[in-house]
Amino acid sequence: MNLMISEAHSQRLRAAAETLSYATGESALGVVLVARSISDVCAILIGDDCGALAVDLAARFPKAGLVANDDAVCDDLAKVIRFVEQPAEGLYLSLDLRGTPFQRRVWEKLRGIPVGRTVTYTELARWVGPLTSARAVAGACAANPIALAVPCHRVVRRDGDLADYRWGIERKREMIGREARASASAR
Repeated sequence: MNLMISEAHSQRLRAAAETLSYATGESALGVVLVARSISDVCAILIGDDCGALAVDLAARFPKAGLVANDDAVCDDLAKVIRFVEQPAEGLYLSLDLRGTPFQRRVWEKLRGIPVGRTVTYTELARWVGPLTSARAVAGACAANPIALAVPCHRVVRRDGDLADYRWGIERKREMIGREARASASAR
């Protein structure tokens, strides 16, 4: 007897048994939590409290087992903290992007925005596709679980003002400022 399991069922089984390792550290933007799946970074969360970030991680990955494991994540966490301090060096991490196909398309476009540059939601929407709305792009940005490495902070309103940011408007302002200064000094 052959037992066949559908790909969708197989993915659900893997997700149910998945373990994510995570660690937290302090940065100029506040507490940073970095989580990784067996293969790549799947979350970078920013906040004021380690416990609240762990709760946020659990809500984003409800079927995963979460394990605080500094050893498994220390290199990734160090890269993120170093990026906050020295954005001109860039942030190079292997990412486990989890979202809808549309969200992943938006996030990939975001990753192409260079340090020190901002774009509008409308510009980003045009990059994604001719019929894409700025509102849909804003929704994908809001759903982004990988702060900084998927740089939603580089997206602004049409008039140049800062729009909402999942991790707080002051953090967005700070990171844009840090990146602008780093970009100007690199020239």
